[in-house]
Amino acid sequence: MAIKQTSAATPAAVPERHGHKWLLSAPALIILILAASGPLLIVLVYSFLTPGNFGGVVWRFSTEAWFRVFFSRDIFDPEVVSLNHAHLAIFWRSVSLALQTTVICAILGFPTAWFIATRPQHTRAFWLFLITIPFWTNLLIRTFAIQEVIRNQGLINTTLMRLGLTDAPIQMMYTDFAILVGMAYVFLPLMVLPLYAAMDKLDIRLIEAGYDLYASRWQVLRRIVLPLVKPGFVAGSILVFIPSIGAFVTPRVLGGGRNMMLGNLIELQFGQGRNWPLGAALAMTMLVLVVGALIFYIRYVGRTEDAGREHG
Repeated sequence: MAIKQTSAATPAAVPERHGHKWLLSAPALIILILAASGPLLIVLVYSFLTPGNFGGVVWRFSTEAWFRVFFSRDIFDPEVVSLNHAHLAIFWRSVSLALQTTVICAILGFPTAWFIATRPQHTRAFWLFLITIPFWTNLLIRTFAIQEVIRNQGLINTTLMRLGLTDAPIQMMYTDFAILVGMAYVFLPLMVLPLYAAMDKLDIRLIEAGYDLYASRWQVLRRIVLPLVKPGFVAGSILVFIPSIGAFVTPRVLGGGRNMMLGNLIELQFGQGRNWPLGAALAMTMLVLVVGALIFYIRYVGRTEDAGREHG
């Protein structure tokens, strides 16, 4: 009887002994919550305050900053309200360039990742090493490297003029094209690595089975490879789109002051504009755009996976 009581008491004692183990992670959780939510909460509070005369904020509630994100008032008659076309143009440029960067990185990253995934096992580490080399260099230095390639006296224009293909340099700097090239170069490894991780788990026998069933290369790519590596596309798209929409250094160097993106506009408000509430409201608006993009990706992936299960 004593043995039975001991064995029966042991399982009940286990949950009591392990029930408070989550408290061991409480310090780390508190730090993470404060580090992640604390700054965002401060920015959110600042967006509902009044700007100071020389920067900073005045602790007086106001929704003017949120109003000025999308609208503007006439200088001579504040009652006259119109859309803030400058901000809307910057929003559109930021989202458009971020989407284009994501598409370009996907188009270039897929064959790159496929090449690495199909190399012999002992050589893949070398190719991955080459992909990660740009991360060893500061972002500003990499941006200046692109500038030396596309500027008027850069590598491309010098080569074209020496070959006699053009008489004058082609203006590429300080355009949306320059920003797009720079961001695609900077964020391409963030697309290649998730795609490679997905392709590395791909069962080659499925591709061989597709060929055995007389499928063409395009059918194998569309019906077998792409659906199986789709999680890599989704992860890479998120990793590229999020930093692209808030890029600051690349648009500043390659786009100049005329082709600003959201990151540059936010920095301008906190710096020369000395309108911290407006900068905070713009930052929270960018956060909403990013969260919206994440929700779209998650729902799209979940919908396609459910459809795949139904057809499967």
